[in-house]
Amino acid sequence: MYTISELANEFELTTRTLRYYEELGMLKPKRTGSGKRVYGKKEYAQLKIIMRGKKYGFSLVEIKDIVLLFDKDRTGIRQLEKTIDTAGQKLNEVNERIKELSELKQDFEQMIQGFNKNLHDLKMNENLASDKFNMNLGFDDRQR
Repeated sequence: MYTISELANEFELTTRTLRYYEELGMLKPKRTGSGKRVYGKKEYAQLKIIMRGKKYGFSLVEIKDIVLLFDKDRTGIRQLEKTIDTAGQKLNEVNERIKELSELKQDFEQMIQGFNKNLHDLKMNENLASDKFNMNLGFDDRQR
């Protein structure tokens, strides 16, 4: 059994965060006679699921759906099916984002390549103009 402070320390969270998860209905700790929260193995496991879901970018609503499914189906099958479905959606989002970033990378590479060509052309034109100016003044490269 864990107190709210012990569980918060274990997961490197604030006690306020644990109370927030309780407000959302994601955690339901037992209460002592004096009203203090007591967290058992079930809440510990639920918090592990919450933290893993957050790590992988699941919304709190998605995480709550997954956490609460275990109470409805003690086999864990529905919870696992929901997790697989949600993870599949997240994977699709990641793949789409990778595609977008890859296209953005190509755009930057093309832009930089174009700027480098423009810079090279400007420098070549500057050198030609400088040489032309010096020739008009009667200087050549050997006299500089």
